[in-house]
This record gives sequence, C-alpha cells and structure tokens, in this order.
Amino acid sequence: MHSSNTKHMLMGSLLFRHNNISLYPSSRSRRCNYWMEHQSERDSHHVHYNHTHPSKYARWNARESFEFMYARPWQRVNHFYSNTVRGNFSLPLLFQSQTLPVHDSRVPEISEFQSGASKDRSGKWARFNFKILLSYHGGSFDGWQKQPNLNTVQSVVEVSLGKFVDENKTQLLKDKGLPIQGCAAVAGRTDKGVTALQQVCSFYTWKKDIKPREIEDAINDAAPGKLRVVSVYEVSRAFHPNFSAKWRRYLYIFPLTDGQDKDQSGGNGESCDSFIYNEICDSDSKDELEKENKSYVFGVRKVNRLLQKLEGKMLSYKMFARDTKASRNDGPPTECFVHHARAMEAKLPITENGEETRVMCIELVANRFLRKMVRVLVATTIREAAAGAEDDALLKLMDATCRRATAPPAPPDGLCLVDVGYAEFEREKCFIMKD
Repeated sequence: MHSSNTKHMLMGSLLFRHNNISLYPSSRSRRCNYWMEHQSERDSHHVHYNHTHPSKYARWNARESFEFMYARPWQRVNHFYSNTVRGNFSLPLLFQSQTLPVHDSRVPEISEFQSGASKDRSGKWARFNFKILLSYHGGSFDGWQKQPNLNTVQSVVEVSLGKFVDENKTQLLKDKGLPIQGCAAVAGRTDKGVTALQQVCSFYTWKKDIKPREIEDAINDAAPGKLRVVSVYEVSRAFHPNFSAKWRRYLYIFPLTDGQDKDQSGGNGESCDSFIYNEICDSDSKDELEKENKSYVFGVRKVNRLLQKLEGKMLSYKMFARDTKASRNDGPPTECFVHHARAMEAKLPITENGEETRVMCIELVANRFLRKMVRVLVATTIREAAAGAEDDALLKLMDATCRRATAPPAPPDGLCLVDVGYAEFEREKCFIMKD
C-alpha cells in the first residue's frame, strides 16, 4: 500500500465523535506522529483470537484495541506527569485529597534480615548501603535498564554515583578500562515512557564519610526537571530494593473523550467513553465493524467491577505478560497476589489554556508484576468493559492458552510507578476506595 494512502488512513482513524475537543497547539499533528511511530507495534498485533466467553457485544480484535488505546490526547497525561515529577502537581489533585496517602515505607532493621550480626563491622558488613527514592518522567528516558547508546535512568544514576565508589573498585574498573560508575539495584525496571514517583534503588560502597545529601545533589544535577531525588538515607547492608519489597503500586491514567451520545451508557449513570472509527484502515475493516455488533463505549464503573474480582487472589497472570523468558511462562514465576485493583473517573488539573481533561484512573497494588502486565491488564479490562462481558471475565482469561486472548499493551504514557512498600500493605491508604 502506498505511503500516502497509509497516512490518510491513519489520519482518518484519529477522528473523534465529540467534534475534536481543543488540544494543545498542533496536537493533531502530534497525535499523527505518535500514531505513526507505533505503526510497527500496531502491525504486529492484528491476528484475531476466537473468544468463547459470553459478552453483550463482539470483542475488539487486537488491531481495533490497539488503535482505540493509542488514539488519545496522551500529551496531556505526559504534561501532568512531567509537572508532578518537578513538584508542580501532585497525585492528590486527581482524587480531591490534600495529601498523598503514605504507606509505611520503613526498611526493617538488620535483625529482621539476618541473625547473629556482629556489632563490629568488617568484610562485607563494613560496606555502607544507601536507599534512594527517585522520581523521573518516563517520556524523558528510554526506560530504566542501562542499554548501549540509550538515555536510560539507570545509566544517568550510576554515572552520578561514580564519585562515591571506593578506592578498590575504582582501581578494578580502571584496570579493566571501564568507566568509574556506581552500581544501582532497583525495585522494578520500568519500560520506556513509564513514569515513577517513588522508585526505589540502592547503592553500596566501602567509601566512608559519605553524606546522603551529597548523593542527592549529584543525581539531581544530572538531569534537572526530568530526574529528582525524593530522599536518601543509609540502610542495612541486607536491604535489597527488589527482594525486600512486599508490594508495588501502579497508577494508570487513561484519557476519556466526551462523546456526544451520552445515552450510550445505558442510562445507568455510569461515566462512559465513546469513540468512532470513521476510516479504520480500509473498506473491508470498516464493513467488518458495521457488520459485527461492536461497542466503543465503556463504563468506568464496569471497569471497576471487573478489576475488583482480582483482589485478594493469588493467580497466574501469564496471559497478561509479554516478552517474558520461557522459564517464566509456567508455574510460580507467573503468580501474583493483587491486594488492590480499582478504577474511578477523575480530572487532570486545568491547563493554562483553561482546558480540562476527564480521565479514568486505575490503581493496582500487588506483591509483584510481570513484564508489561499492568498495561495489558488495563487494555484488556477496557476491551471487556466495552464488550459488556461478565464481571468475572478477567478471571476466565487466566485459563486461556494463548496470549492473543488478551489485548495488546496499553500505551506506556499513562503508566506510573507510585511507590514500593517494605511493610505490610494498608488498604485504607489507597487513593480509590469506593466500590
């Protein structure tokens, strides 16, 4: 197909039923560029899966789900996250609360990690271990994990920690012809585009007389406005940001569009979202949508009911994972315990142009998450809600034998790692508490 035709089809699929609410300058061209950047990912997720579970409407295929998720004003969510990292906004603004719910993030004492520790520090116990809380904007980095020729959070942090490396390691790195950098362990590696507000990493060294403020200043000077240290303090040598963690909390912000047909929510008072494909890709696809009974309206309350069915259960989420190793495709490595899974409607802070954006916030807390699990779970839940599936639809998908049963991952722009806990989870401190 000619490139000019492809461009027109991509433009057509971005038309909204709500007569184009005003966006930031050149927002239409930004959305088109964003769409075209992800075209290769879009083309790799178009194989249809034959669903057997009952639903009121036919489910979207993978291509339709991908296009529905990406044709959104994501720059507004990016703007909110960027300002939150800088300290201009805060998450409580979304939930009309004054303060951020604070879970007990204390690191257990040495006695809780080990027994028989000597008061006289020597050998490996002589090293100093620092816990570092980081806030960074996902759109400014190529993910957490260090990779060649990419601007990642880990690479920026470890270069900043180079001045605190002890003499023995410094000499060892010099002998090997390697740059003098620290080594940072992390609670969870975030993908490109994913923001974090209280990511936890740690760094140890045998170098003495290091003050936490020195580490904070070194990292803050590396990428001002994009990466910020929330706090730094010394912890037990036995502390590990990943293995010591008991839970992680993510928030996904999904932009809602104000559809003209409010009554499509069924008159039940539920917040809904409507979207229409004027030209989805080609005439065959358009005819297919008209022929099949598919809905592009979903209720936020329906999403909430679907998610709540996951709470308090240890389940295998292998159908909701992507890009995992074969050794992690079966058994305990795929099992996660979800403490909290809720959704509600909220509004982003009004912009300087006086624009207000309705969004759906999804809050997820679990002992751990698999690769891309949150993004796949969000996209699949929205798809099931639009299809009018039964409230236990997500539980039924756990028994699927093919990952095409779940939707392609939602855009990373909406995802944020809120915090990581090292004490027992406290449900009453969550943002979304209503059923």
